[in-house]
Amino acid sequence: MKQIKPVLLIISLLIIVSFLVPTLLVLPFSSEKVSGKLDEQIQKPKTKEPTVEVAVYRTKTKQIEKPDLENYVVGVVASEMPASFEKEALKAQALTARTYIVKQLMYGGNSSVPKGAVVEDTQNFQVYQNMDELKKEWGNKYNRNIKKIRKAVEETAGQILTYNGSPITAAFFSTSNGFTENSEDYWGNPVPYLKSVKSPWDKTSPKFSYKEAIPVSVFENKLNVQLSNTGSIGTVTSRTHGNRVGTITIDGKKFTGRDIRDRLGLRSSDFDWVRKGDNIIITTKGYGHGIGMSQYGANGMAKEGKNYQDIVKYYYKGIKITSTNQFLNKVTARK
Repeated sequence: MKQIKPVLLIISLLIIVSFLVPTLLVLPFSSEKVSGKLDEQIQKPKTKEPTVEVAVYRTKTKQIEKPDLENYVVGVVASEMPASFEKEALKAQALTARTYIVKQLMYGGNSSVPKGAVVEDTQNFQVYQNMDELKKEWGNKYNRNIKKIRKAVEETAGQILTYNGSPITAAFFSTSNGFTENSEDYWGNPVPYLKSVKSPWDKTSPKFSYKEAIPVSVFENKLNVQLSNTGSIGTVTSRTHGNRVGTITIDGKKFTGRDIRDRLGLRSSDFDWVRKGDNIIITTKGYGHGIGMSQYGANGMAKEGKNYQDIVKYYYKGIKITSTNQFLNKVTARK
C-alpha cells in the first residue's frame, strides 16, 4: 500500500492541473477590455484602362491634337455642359462623352474628317476645348471649374453606356419642351433606348422658351411658300410622342417639324407662330433635337438627389453601364 500512494498522488495532481490550465489561459483575456483588433482590408487589383489617344481636328488652327482619352472627355464635358451644374449631372455628361468617343474609335469616324483625325472639335461631333482655351474662357474661375469637372470625369473613369453589349448612340441636347423625343420622330430611325420620357425639370431652364421675329419675306423664301395677308399661316397636322410638331401644311405644302426647324434655324421643333405686320413672331419651347439626355433635365434630377446612374438610365432606356476595357483593347489591338 505504501508503494501505491505516490502513484495516486501523481495522478491526482495531473487531474487537478488538467482542469486548472485552461482556466489560467482564459482568465487574463476575460478580465481585460479589448483595446484593438486585427483588421482586414484586402484591395482588389484595379483594372487599368488601356492608354488611348484621341486625334481631334482643331477647326481653328487646322491642326490635329492628340489628348489621351480621359483628358479628351474632360475637354468635352467642360465645353458641352456648364461647370456650374451639379456634379452628378457632370458625371452623366462624362459618360455620354466617353461613350461617344469609344464608339467612334471602334467603328471609325466620319469620312468628312481630315486624314489622321477621328473627330473634329465642333457640335457636329462633340465640342472640345483644351486647357489653354478653357483658361481663357473661364479666367479666374478656371482652377475651381476644372477641378470640379476632372473630379466628375475621374469618378466615372472606365465607364460607358451599352445596349446589348455595344456602345450606344449617346445623344444629348440642352433643354426639352417637357418631354424628350423618340428617335424615329426626328431622325426617322427607331432606336430602342432613345424613347420619349417626361422631363419636367427643363421648365426652369433659361432656354425653355424663346421668341423671335422673322420677316415674312424671309419666311416665304426659306420655305418656298406664299402667305396670304390674313387668315391661317399653316396647319399642324400631327404631333410627335414628345409633343413637338410632327407634320405641318403651309400653302398646300407639307413639311415635318424638323424641316421647319432646319430651314428657319429654330431652337426647337416645338413651335408656334403668329403674323404681326411684316413679321412672323415665332415662339419655341426647348432647345435642341430633343433626343436622349436633356442636360437641364439631368441637372434638375441631380438637384433632387439622383445620381449619375439614375440619370443615364432614365434618359436611355434599357442600357447598362459597362467597363471600357474590352472595347479599348480592341482599339489598341488594331494599331
